[in-house]
Amino acid sequence: MALRRFFVGGNWKMNGDKESLGELISTLNTASLHDETDVVCAAPSIYLDWARSSLDPRIGVAAQNCYKVAKGAFTGEISPAMIKDCGADWVVLGHSERRHVFGESDELIGQKVAHALESDLGVIACIGEKLEEREAGTTEEVVYAQTQVIAENVTDWGKVVLAYEPVWAIGTGKTATPEQAQEVHEQLRAWLRANVSDDVADSLRIIYGGSVTGGNCRELASQADVDGFLVGGASLKPEFVDIINARM
Repeated sequence: MALRRFFVGGNWKMNGDKESLGELISTLNTASLHDETDVVCAAPSIYLDWARSSLDPRIGVAAQNCYKVAKGAFTGEISPAMIKDCGADWVVLGHSERRHVFGESDELIGQKVAHALESDLGVIACIGEKLEEREAGTTEEVVYAQTQVIAENVTDWGKVVLAYEPVWAIGTGKTATPEQAQEVHEQLRAWLRANVSDDVADSLRIIYGGSVTGGNCRELASQADVDGFLVGGASLKPEFVDIINARM
């Protein structure tokens, strides 16, 4: 079985300014970080260039979204080509806030994934069910359907990280129990084995997001199929270092 390198993404969302983010960057640059862990910070697009030039090169930088074409009359959008031009190597796509606050469809997210990968950007592709879907017992159905659309658009799985984020746990303080997270991650790996390939099922990193903190990260990280985290609020705090080092 492939050894999957632990991956921790920090999603800053629409937070911070140069002063507070500058302090966070200084903390990260001087911290002792587990060298077997990939770390990527997703900065607001207006700060991408600055974040990339300020952060230590061992820490990757991601955009939080992008559009499905390289250029054109799309006011307010940014393209993978622009993201790369700022020195960033990753983009977060399909985040539940893009899906549910901004109405992005599975189809659009799939098109974005395809174009980002064609442009040689790494993709952190997000999936996850809402509370009413979990309560109705349709979690598997929902995340399989979301993963299917992503899978149809992936050309190189080596440049993809799959982030499972139960929507009911994002920013709510409710975290999936380590057992709940492991169960879905295991089901996703089985889906990949059946629908993509054994190689991809073994090598693809499936990370968990949803109220990850310094307090719960170690137990989550100990689960066999949890290969890292996508961290929201806690990624803006010094405890992000503890989360990065959850496997140390």
